[in-house]
Amino acid sequence: MGGVAALAQAQGFRVTGSDRNVYPPMSAQLASLGIQLMEGYAADHLDPPPDQVVIGNAGIARGNPELEAVLDGGFDYLSGAEWLGKHVLRDRWVLGVAGTHGKTTTASMLAWILEYAGLEPGFLIGGVPGNFEVSARLGGGSFFVIEADEYDTSYFDRRSKFAHYRPKTLIFNNLEYDHADIFPDLAAIQHQFHQLVRSVPGSGLIVANGTDANVAATLERGCWTPVEAFLDDAGWQAANAAADGSAFDVAFNGEALGRVEWKLIGAHNVANALAAMAAARHAGVPPATAAAALGEFAGVKRRM
Repeated sequence: MGGVAALAQAQGFRVTGSDRNVYPPMSAQLASLGIQLMEGYAADHLDPPPDQVVIGNAGIARGNPELEAVLDGGFDYLSGAEWLGKHVLRDRWVLGVAGTHGKTTTASMLAWILEYAGLEPGFLIGGVPGNFEVSARLGGGSFFVIEADEYDTSYFDRRSKFAHYRPKTLIFNNLEYDHADIFPDLAAIQHQFHQLVRSVPGSGLIVANGTDANVAATLERGCWTPVEAFLDDAGWQAANAAADGSAFDVAFNGEALGRVEWKLIGAHNVANALAAMAAARHAGVPPATAAAALGEFAGVKRRM
């Protein structure tokens, strides 16, 4: 929601917000942007009356005093994800990064690759990428990178947030059972992810983890978009990798495309990098350029 606030302010809206126990890095980002943050929730936070109220899903439920004032007062309201879809993403080439793990890191990699290539992407990421030092910006080009979260949208909209994003390029990183507070089982999560798959146009691209059986099972329910796999013999591969993942060659369909030498480590980050490079190529970035960009990738700040 802090990123949503930053995007709204960049579009010229006067933005204020209410939250409880806000901490860095988001509290620092809001302060640096001059966005007024009110501690806790109270009806008088709606005075003067806002033109529109954007409601998040973290701790906002019936009984919340500010939410009750919104409903009683007849204010115009919508969810953060719906606001994004209507006001930011509608006319953009959306590159969505979805999956149980790795969304923040992979989205940060992808946004930086596009930036390095001179495409000036907008982005909304659940952390603060070191190459940008902000979690969200409108950008100057047609591309917008967004972390496509499967958690539900709000107390009044139980669809996953990504239902509002309509990506043209989709990274489907992995899929495991998660969010037991809202999903009864893996099948319920797969249903939401398949709704996302159904929203990607035939002219788009799905970049999918070729080793994840749950990803494969979701795509087998029906897919109308070209798919490029990573970690797959017939798709995007890493070869000649350093033992810690700090360097590796990249190939697609057996063709060598470049070598990544960077500050990150771990097989999981190698997989994230392959996915980001594949998505960037769909947006027109040559793999060699993407490999050079990853060499300057500065990581991402998270809650911990």
